[in-house]
Amino acid sequence: MTIRRIQPWRRIAEAVQAVVILGLPFVRINGESALRFDISSLRLHAFGVSLWMDEFFIVLMGLFFLTFLTILVTLLFGRIWCGWLCPQTVIIDITKFLDRARSKGITQKALAYVLTLAACIVVAASLIWYFVSPYEFIPALMAGNLGPVIWGFWISLTAILFLNYAFLRHTWCATACPYAKLQGALFDSSTMVIAFDGQRQGECMDCRACVKVCPVHIDIRKGLNAACINCAECLDACASRLEKKQKPGLIGYFFGRPGSGRNLLRTNALLIGAITLLFLLFFLYLSFTRNPYDLTVMPNYDMKPRVTEKGELLNSFILATENKSRRDMAFRTAANIQGRMVRVLPEKIMLKAGEYKRVPVYLFLPENVKGTADLTLEALPPSSLKIVRNITILFPPEAK
Repeated sequence: MTIRRIQPWRRIAEAVQAVVILGLPFVRINGESALRFDISSLRLHAFGVSLWMDEFFIVLMGLFFLTFLTILVTLLFGRIWCGWLCPQTVIIDITKFLDRARSKGITQKALAYVLTLAACIVVAASLIWYFVSPYEFIPALMAGNLGPVIWGFWISLTAILFLNYAFLRHTWCATACPYAKLQGALFDSSTMVIAFDGQRQGECMDCRACVKVCPVHIDIRKGLNAACINCAECLDACASRLEKKQKPGLIGYFFGRPGSGRNLLRTNALLIGAITLLFLLFFLYLSFTRNPYDLTVMPNYDMKPRVTEKGELLNSFILATENKSRRDMAFRTAANIQGRMVRVLPEKIMLKAGEYKRVPVYLFLPENVKGTADLTLEALPPSSLKIVRNITILFPPEAK
């Protein structure tokens, strides 16, 4: 009888996650990090898109989506995150040699702690890379120009991580993790859990293999426990013992109680799933309809409206323009009133990538004109991208 092991699949999932977290800061899209928050410019670079601080409502919608997705996944699949993808669990598994070294000599213990410290140094650096590009961080480190602020964060993060992974380890998961404490409120009678099949209790050999391998030291045979992180170590341990008797293991993944069957399409799951989908659609809508160019028209108090020698009404405004994209752009200025085009200076405005500029513009209008005008910025070369603002025509005091 062949038993399908869980741990090899968990190791693959953990390895993929480690590669993604460590490697993502090195991925560049359109010349910027694939995912990084730039503190100096207060911009979030996310997979080819740069979001400025005034666009963080898009990020907020994304966070709402992730929050409800987490609730939905927890409701359906329990602590699958804790056992398979949580960085705490992944790094503990990577540094599992430390648990084995505790029962050995001082040399092995010292080496295990040194290796754990080295892992914490790398992990701490990778966290900083989501704020400071590794292409800036590593050369600055090699040149000795990293700076006291970054050094301070790196040392502090390393110390916190080392204390956690050298001493707390799974104790954090079982006692202090806030996500773990929410499980009781998110679980229902059909949530997927790792459980002991009480209907086959008579087949248990009382070998205690499941208890010996449990990282949080619980006895799964006594029922569900809030400290369980769904690592499935007990599942494989039990299966390997009963495999010799050509029997399946007594511990497994169950939706609710063993033998009760799965019920994924229940009312609370459908409701939370609908809310999750709603936030996802809203997030996608905001992402795809965002305008990376902004224009605000303000009065130019340094230039009062007047009539020129040619009999034209001269109005001046300040254009506060912003290019939030990652490429330089040129815009042609234009204005019309009641369907008539009027002369505008300057005729073209250049904006570098990420540039904010205040530009004075001058409109030469017919003297007898009244009402409002439409001021337009059209991207060059001619395209469908146009920014239109309605402005009120101003008159000299003697003309009123």
